[in-house]
Amino acid sequence: MSLAPEIELSIVMPCLNEAETLATCIRKALGYLERSGVAGEIVIADNGSTDGSQKIALDLGARVVDVEAKGYGSALMGGIQAARGIYVIMGDADDSYDFSNLDPFVERLRAGDDLVMGNRFRGGIEPGAMPPLHKYLGNPVLSFIGRLFFPSEIRDFHCGLRGFRRDSILEIGLITTGMEFASEVVVKSTLLGLKISEVPTTLKKDGRSRPPHLRSWRDGWRHLRFLLLFSPRWLFLYPGVVGFLVGLVGSIALAFGPIEIGPVGFDVSTQVYLSALTVVGYQGLLFALLTKLYAQHEGFFIPRSRRFQAVAERATLESGAIVGVLLFVAGLAIGVVQFSVWAASGFGPQDVSDTVRLAVPAALLMMLGFQTVMAGMFLGILSIPVQRR
Repeated sequence: MSLAPEIELSIVMPCLNEAETLATCIRKALGYLERSGVAGEIVIADNGSTDGSQKIALDLGARVVDVEAKGYGSALMGGIQAARGIYVIMGDADDSYDFSNLDPFVERLRAGDDLVMGNRFRGGIEPGAMPPLHKYLGNPVLSFIGRLFFPSEIRDFHCGLRGFRRDSILEIGLITTGMEFASEVVVKSTLLGLKISEVPTTLKKDGRSRPPHLRSWRDGWRHLRFLLLFSPRWLFLYPGVVGFLVGLVGSIALAFGPIEIGPVGFDVSTQVYLSALTVVGYQGLLFALLTKLYAQHEGFFIPRSRRFQAVAERATLESGAIVGVLLFVAGLAIGVVQFSVWAASGFGPQDVSDTVRLAVPAALLMMLGFQTVMAGMFLGILSIPVQRR
């Protein structure tokens, strides 16, 4: 009795009505497997095609996997889960990627890399293959943000041709269903310390007569939103620190009197706005802390640091309540003193500027105190042990 040879490589293509180009892609992939001698298979992850794509794939010897859940990410995950290879190379079925030249990907995978990304900017982009909006704005900007938010060296976050160890990718918990799946693979692989490399690949104009499924602004926003949500540091912490420090320092300085910088004067009206900025910034800091603690509680993959862990260990319902009450009482004390001075004067007319100058820090401390207490309560909810089923 002979055992079937082990499949080393699965070439997975998501498909939704790709009858015009699917046969070309499959033939190129089959040609690569035959030429290279790699033991492989072609997996077509069909997402509900109605143009006969399934029959085309089956007639050419590919394996068709029906994926009911709609979306680019859903189709790919269905194909990856059904793949039998040690390695998976995924690519769009629109004939824009060259499935006949996968050697650079296979070489890096065999060398031990967990994820091998194609780079279209290094390999070459055929005229008309990528809209100017994507080539000069969308892809460079989103890739730059991805490298900024996460310690990644990848220059082309959204290349549709990429290879990976199947077991490594299945272990990182991919959850997105749409086009942001491309970013999720890179981000989570980076956060979990997988070995990642990048190889040049080419992009040519796709062979379809219809418009692509990609929607520039909608899908671009989904990519950006994903990058932001997985980096509370940039979404909440850094803006919060800037807003809180600028607002706090400015409002404290103006509590002692007007400030003039050249021809520009700042007084109580500026102090009011700066105190509002302080509250907004403090809210950002609290959101950063709560988001990371929630992510830790739920097992999400979000960057952590020793400094954060030290803060997280001290952030409890009790500590939040104590700090919050102290801040609130300090603000209330200023208000009580101010009221006492007014009462001693017989509740007569007051100087508006002097009154507001003290009332603003009093109100600010009370608001910060109340926010801290509420954040502490939320921390208490997060700390409740639960039994997972």
